[in-house]
Amino acid sequence: MIRVALADDQALVRGGFRMIVGSQPDMQVAGEAGDGQEAIELVQRERPDVILMDIRMPRVDGIAATRSITTAGSPTRVVILTTYELDEYVFDALAAGASAFLLKAASPEDLIRAIRVVASGDALLAPSVTRRLIEEFARRPEPAERKAKQLDVLTERERDVLHEVAKGYTNAEIAARLHVAETTVKTHVAHVLGKLELRDRVQAVILAYEAGLVGSS
Repeated sequence: MIRVALADDQALVRGGFRMIVGSQPDMQVAGEAGDGQEAIELVQRERPDVILMDIRMPRVDGIAATRSITTAGSPTRVVILTTYELDEYVFDALAAGASAFLLKAASPEDLIRAIRVVASGDALLAPSVTRRLIEEFARRPEPAERKAKQLDVLTERERDVLHEVAKGYTNAEIAARLHVAETTVKTHVAHVLGKLELRDRVQAVILAYEAGLVGSS
């Protein structure tokens, strides 16, 4: 059973999320929070698998709440849900440790998929967010040599897989592109995350761009 917490300052929005989560046989709502401080306390108290986190909330915003949750070492995965698609929110949320970033305009099916993906230990970005991420790093100056050197611990095949991950491909798509089994890709991704000491695919994507493994082409 996937336990999902809800954090949004609008009761109607939380009610909608509650209905969507409650409609799934393998999910249950683990509590609700009306602001970021309540979200932090809710995670500490209930230790849900996933928390749906709004960005603009009173007292403590969703970005700060996410950072507090992840830096405390909580296993709870954060799905950022927002009406806004502004660049600073995307990058701040990812830097804070969010495992998924979706717009509130996403379909219920997309939301359920995001919850399942992050609960399984993976990460998910909306296609529009991935495009913005690529565009942002394409505009940046040459990568720092220190970041590039971090990739030296990877085998050639692991670098290939990381390159494909950074391009936004799923494990199944990477398997087809590299002509290997999907289970093999999953193993390589796990090795990449372990060797580079990364939390999930989001961090892997960021590092790949910062290290210059993926360019603007």
